[in-house]
Amino acid sequence: MAGSDENNPGLARPAHFQGGLRMGGGKFVPEIGHNRRALSNINMNLVGAAPYPCRANKKGLLEKQTTCDKIPPIPLHRPITRKFAADMATKQKQQQQPCLEEARPIPSLTSATSEDCTVLIDVDDYKGTHDFPVPIFVKHTEAILDDIDQMEEVEMEDITLDPVTDIDSCDSKNPLAVVDYIEDIYAHYRKSESSSCVSLTYMEQQFDINQKMRAILIDWLIEVHYKFELMDETLFLTVNLIDRFLAQQTIVRKKLQLVGVTAMLLACKYEEVSVPVVEDLILISDKAYTRKEILEMVLFFPPFDHDQLDDFYFLNQCFFPWSQERLMLNTLQFNMSVPTPYVFMKRFLKVAQSDKKLELLSFFMIELCLVEYEMLRFPPSLLAAAAIYTSQCTLNRTRQWTKTSEWHANYTEFQLLECSKSMVALHQKAGTGKLTGVYRKYSTLKFGYSAKSEPAIFLLGIKL
Repeated sequence: MAGSDENNPGLARPAHFQGGLRMGGGKFVPEIGHNRRALSNINMNLVGAAPYPCRANKKGLLEKQTTCDKIPPIPLHRPITRKFAADMATKQKQQQQPCLEEARPIPSLTSATSEDCTVLIDVDDYKGTHDFPVPIFVKHTEAILDDIDQMEEVEMEDITLDPVTDIDSCDSKNPLAVVDYIEDIYAHYRKSESSSCVSLTYMEQQFDINQKMRAILIDWLIEVHYKFELMDETLFLTVNLIDRFLAQQTIVRKKLQLVGVTAMLLACKYEEVSVPVVEDLILISDKAYTRKEILEMVLFFPPFDHDQLDDFYFLNQCFFPWSQERLMLNTLQFNMSVPTPYVFMKRFLKVAQSDKKLELLSFFMIELCLVEYEMLRFPPSLLAAAAIYTSQCTLNRTRQWTKTSEWHANYTEFQLLECSKSMVALHQKAGTGKLTGVYRKYSTLKFGYSAKSEPAIFLLGIKL
């Protein structure tokens, strides 16, 4: 082929020159004329004969091959595409496994014209059907494909977003979890939580009490709640009843503690199985109120013990024909079923996949908020979400609010920052001052010494 016209396109020669010898590539070679099929006349493509060599240029494209149709095809360097990379990876895995199938037949060549016998086949088909050595560029291609696979894996990891986790799938067989209705229940809580909120300015209508007196009352009730070993629901409902009552009724300061005791008794009747008796409430009040005074403000709300029931009827018939025992519940319009921060706390803690340490610290944060009148400006759901977010930041020493938490709480991290900063400030001064009931409660072993955790001060430096 060194002397062919095709490989030497610039060589001019008379058209009538036939036969004889001519100069080509430094040798005298016989001229075969213009018929490129002449090689078939000298039996170069017999069965078992060596293939006629064919060169490949730098781009991997083959020059036209001048042998007949039966010469084994030479593989082409195919462009690296995603489909080709996937096919190569699949075939490599299949080759590593023991082959139980019969050998595949040699693929039939595509039909070629008399002037062009170039055939395109897959590299793996060529390797599987022939014993010829694999060209170097094929091995190079396989190395590139491995790099491409690794690059695609890295890209997928980079663009993967934090998914929203299905937190209720583990409770699908638990009837108490009401998985089918849980989202509807909390959607209702979010819509109705405004009914449990009070105006931040309600204390302005009170002429004999102030914010500091309210804080003293709540701090004392937290200690009473702890001493009676009542449920958490009872404490949050007690505080809610007090604020809603004071927002509509003006009272004198000497009756403020009576309002707190009455609210706790009503909350116990609503939430607890075993209700404290009136005598216990009198004792914890340091006998500041009599049995009659407590019963004046309480509506008959089962269960009552027999002594209380007798006292109720006696007071109702003899001393209070227009009795005041209905005062608190009439003021609240008998609305005891309101969403407090507790119901949102339980849900958001499940979303955060909390452990006991995070749970205790979150309740410490939100009980600090119960004492502070200024924290009434935040709705219950926001208080619960911010308490958990602040606790996560306190324990992990870094900001942490997942997409799952954001989706279930309906609050972004930015929306929680203002409330969270207030909680950090309360945490800093919890052990100082006169009102330390919450701090002392959560500084015990039972509550995991949560109050002694280092406050997440770094949150205070974040700009809103």
